[in-house]
Amino acid sequence: ASGRCNGDFVPPDGLCWVSVLSCLLLACSYVGSLYVWRSDLPRDHPTVIKRRFTSVLIVSGLSPLFVFAWREFTDVRTGPSLLALMGIRFEGLIPAILLPLMLTMVLFLGPLMQLAMDCPWSFMDGIRVALDPWFWMLCLSDMRWLRNQVVAPLTEELVFRACMLPMLVPCAGPLAAIFTCPLFFGVAHFHHVIELLRFRQGTLSGIFLSAVFQFSYTAVFGAYTAFLFIRTGHLIGPVLCHSFCNYMGFPAVSTAMEHPHRVGVLSSYLMGVLLFLLFLFPFTDPSYYGLPTPVCTLTPSPSSLCRS
Repeated sequence: ASGRCNGDFVPPDGLCWVSVLSCLLLACSYVGSLYVWRSDLPRDHPTVIKRRFTSVLIVSGLSPLFVFAWREFTDVRTGPSLLALMGIRFEGLIPAILLPLMLTMVLFLGPLMQLAMDCPWSFMDGIRVALDPWFWMLCLSDMRWLRNQVVAPLTEELVFRACMLPMLVPCAGPLAAIFTCPLFFGVAHFHHVIELLRFRQGTLSGIFLSAVFQFSYTAVFGAYTAFLFIRTGHLIGPVLCHSFCNYMGFPAVSTAMEHPHRVGVLSSYLMGVLLFLLFLFPFTDPSYYGLPTPVCTLTPSPSSLCRS
């Protein structure tokens, strides 16, 4: 049956199997591209990073073909273009750049406050550094910085959000897709265990616990960026939030508990979480980004996630 994406959209038979298998193949292709190079060097070595840039950028560049092939095979006909479904569009671009990033910074109010208290620089020092072109040249020449702040956020959000969500939403609906999509993302990060075991970086139990923690953290983060993608219909917001979270790292709550200004820091942690929950839906109101957002035209049934 042909799927027409309107208010009466009915998923074609077998759509979910095709969608899940397509996402699984895409995830395996992404992770597999990291291991096509044989090397005895650790993952943070510049040579390893450069080689992986090459393979992962090729896979990411080809990833829209998975969505195209899925659409042709399932006969799902969409009003929005393929690029629009993947969150690459101009409508609502400025809010998509600013609001999700502001929302994420609100969530990290505690860590940001902690960073400001412990940083030896003044606010003006920070501004001067941020405006210094040599600072950015230094960053761009650092392979680890380039991987963590640019290549990983861009390619992972493109593959695991922009390509997978348009394939999952038609059969699962927006809400289920938000919690299904991160499972591929979390499992994809299990490959770090291979490297930890290979270079004997810790005990077996320690490596296992690290893997479980990383899976949990990346799955929760993946659900958040999937929520942003569906609500805003843009790829840029999840990419910027991903880059910001990579820079901040997991909140150092144990350090905050021992901070000289513990009460103030912990209060800012709590305030950040409360404000984040308060602003979560208002900051991602689809009406700011062009209602309905393209991926929501694929939903099989009305969902509050896709409405303002």
